[in-house]
Amino acid sequence: MTDSEIIDLFFERSEQAITELAEKHGGAVRHVAWNILGDRQDAEECVNDTWLGAWNSIPPSRPDPLRSFVCRIARNLATKRYHANRAEKRNSQYDLALDELSECIPDSQSVEEACEARELAAGIDRFLDTLSYEDRFLFMRRYWYADSLPDAARMAGMRYGTAAVRLHRVKEKLKQHLQKEGLLV
Repeated sequence: MTDSEIIDLFFERSEQAITELAEKHGGAVRHVAWNILGDRQDAEECVNDTWLGAWNSIPPSRPDPLRSFVCRIARNLATKRYHANRAEKRNSQYDLALDELSECIPDSQSVEEACEARELAAGIDRFLDTLSYEDRFLFMRRYWYADSLPDAARMAGMRYGTAAVRLHRVKEKLKQHLQKEGLLV
């Protein structure tokens, strides 16, 4: 079933929409939730909450692409749950990814205004547009999907060392880009 047909089912308020969405994009949603949370039960709850979030958002939304839309819902839900659980347990994989980016991106406590957060996101988007496909793919796998560096390297068809060096260079370029745009002091 195509994404457009699945969205049409949502607009008809057919419960089959959730079944079809889970069948087509469930693997990606689970992957995002698992990489951030590292706990099977929390990840499964996040996946179920993602389907509810999609149900509540479509309509009026008609997302394109649908996969990115549901992965963003899952990522946001998983991140909220991660922060709620953080005092109790640490997920070293996600902590490591956040720590790696902390050198390039201002502390979230200093970016309190929604406007400033949008400007930062737009600056990062502009930066990503300047990267080669390989560098952008590696960056997104590591920092959006929270894949481990060895996994991201494997998916990009690179050796671990090559991927590590490329990511380091990309983070340095990101830092310079954000400084040049006045988004990082």
